[in-house]
Parts: sequence; C-alpha cells; structure tokens
Amino acid sequence: MTAFDEAPQNDPTQSDNSELRDRVIEALRGVFDPEIPVNIYDLGLVYGLNVDDTTGKVAIDMTLTAPGCPVAQTFPATVEDAVFSVAGVNDVHVELVWEPAWSLERMSEAARLQLGML
Repeated sequence: MTAFDEAPQNDPTQSDNSELRDRVIEALRGVFDPEIPVNIYDLGLVYGLNVDDTTGKVAIDMTLTAPGCPVAQTFPATVEDAVFSVAGVNDVHVELVWEPAWSLERMSEAARLQLGML
C-alpha cells in the first residue's frame, strides 16, 4: 500500500473540507500525462489520495495509462515534485499501482469533454 501507515481513500474525488487536499488536487491537475494532453487527476490516473493536514504528509497511489509507459521510472518523481511545491506539504510519497488497470472509464467528464469524447 502507500506510505504513512494509512490506506489512501478509495475515491480521490471524494470531498472533505481540507484546504490542503484541495491545493494538492490543484497541483495534480497541473501535471499532464506525457502522451494524452489531459492532467493526471482528471485522466483518472490517481487511484488514492491521502492528505494529512496535521503533518503535511501526502500519499498517492497512481497508475499510468499502460504498464510499458516510457516514463514509468521517472513520472512518480515528477508528481512528487509538483505536490511538494504546495504550501503546507512536508512529505510526499507516490506509489505506482497497476491494479485495477487504467481504462477510459476512469476519466472525468471534463477530461472526456477536453478530448472530444462527449
């Protein structure tokens, strides 16, 4: 599972009233998939997001569009850097997961609209 001994939330779109969580999601929306011109959050690549407001620790379970993606080795660090830039974040851990496999159904309505799929 992810770092910080806590299971990530199953629904990364779940709303809680955390300002830090909102800022982390905004940062994730600033990271774009290298092959599809959509941010990783709306693309549905973030499977779990755990933000601890008290400690500033963030744990992310995410996937890529394909296991053979050429950025698999470097992309988690790109995501960590983006989240680390958020004020109030003190520690970030990104773990790549492959189950369940990513599919088009995971994309948000905004991503589908952006790609002309609606």
